[in-house]
Amino acid sequence: MKHLGLFTILCLGLAACQPTDAEQEEVGGFSSQMSVMDSQRAACEARGGRWGTGGVAGFMTCIETPRDAGKSCERSTDCSTNMCLARSKSCSPISPLFGCNEVLDAAGRRVTLCVD
Repeated sequence: MKHLGLFTILCLGLAACQPTDAEQEEVGGFSSQMSVMDSQRAACEARGGRWGTGGVAGFMTCIETPRDAGKSCERSTDCSTNMCLARSKSCSPISPLFGCNEVLDAAGRRVTLCVD
């Protein structure tokens, strides 16, 4: 019986330590960040994108197929993403395009663009 009383007091004490909803959102902003990420993921998927990691840092991002993917281009402005691949002279197949890639700029010049 004595142990039951101590157990009850211990449980009540631990229950009192649980944060309220407002406190939980404030703890490092973690809860708020998760809801923002959930809404970003939903918006990404609604546009037909794929939610996944990207870049060197591996941050979560929306990877989409542009409407003009693979279309022939002569300069960056020919593509909706402003990413005309220099070797194939075609619009980027995905956005964002991570890594270092040779692309054509707005004047049609070959440049190397690195995106982490």
